[in-house]
Amino acid sequence: MIPKFSTEKSCLLVIDVQGRLADMMHKKKHLFNHIKTTIEAAKVLSVPIYWFEQYPKGLGPTKPEIKALLTDASYHEKITFSACGLDDFISQLKSSGKDQCIVTGIEAHVCVYQTVMDLLANGFAVKVNQQAVSSRVKSNKKLALHNMEKAGAHLTSTEMILFELMITAKHPKFRQISQLLK
Repeated sequence: MIPKFSTEKSCLLVIDVQGRLADMMHKKKHLFNHIKTTIEAAKVLSVPIYWFEQYPKGLGPTKPEIKALLTDASYHEKITFSACGLDDFISQLKSSGKDQCIVTGIEAHVCVYQTVMDLLANGFAVKVNQQAVSSRVKSNKKLALHNMEKAGAHLTSTEMILFELMITAKHPKFRQISQLLK
């Protein structure tokens, strides 16, 4: 059964959208647009955001157009591929009361995949926004999505998860979210 995500129980993870590596992603313009829309919507809906950088001294900083949206996000620098390799992140997430994770970022088959697998192993419900993850090679993204889904993660899209979080067109932020999706 696919769990229904809510603003009260959800958080957003933005994983490693950095430097030259981000510029090498398959369909990078599409990827960046969906990551930005998901971040902006999370802010409108008051969904907490966790933002990660993989060894920024080597890979460079988060893309400026994405970093500009993350001013209120909880930042974590990492060297482990999985964001869950950071003890402070897991304890912060567990103490937040949020047990549903919406995942975005790169690369789908490395850092995103390992993070999702560890989130699942720690008992979190996970939805991967397949429009907001990518790899340099399309087949690696496809394989990662397949394996994450087989492991228990659920695939979603930008519109699908945002409308799921709002539940109804009567949601007080419906117009703002609709504008982001245009």
